[in-house]
Amino acid sequence: QVQVVESGGGWVQPGGSLRLSCTASGLTFEDYAMAWFRQRPGKEREGVAAISKSGRTPYHHGTAKGRFTISKNNAENIMYLQMNSLQPEDTATYYCVATPLFSTFQPESWPGYVPPPSDSTYWGQGTQVTVSS
Repeated sequence: QVQVVESGGGWVQPGGSLRLSCTASGLTFEDYAMAWFRQRPGKEREGVAAISKSGRTPYHHGTAKGRFTISKNNAENIMYLQMNSLQPEDTATYYCVATPLFSTFQPESWPGYVPPPSDSTYWGQGTQVTVSS
């Protein structure tokens, strides 16, 4: 049984930083591309960043560029999203996703595209990030 688990969310003041973590069990970590999506209050779910199976090819979308950094450590079976210069509009539930093919994420179609349910795409339950003063 595959389990994807996020951690590291919390409350932070504007301008602050958080590092989200994602681990996955029940699958071979190095065989999966991974991504972070988020859902802000009253908004649709949207892609934030994605990374290739090897961890060598990251992609950051929109306002995440220059502020967020996705990384993947296959030796330790963990993926991160380092978030700096957080703003209130970053308040959201952040989800980790794992899927065998990077192209499944279609980052070129973000922010609107979200991978449809499939037997080989696994979502975590999400971790809440709140940015406020």
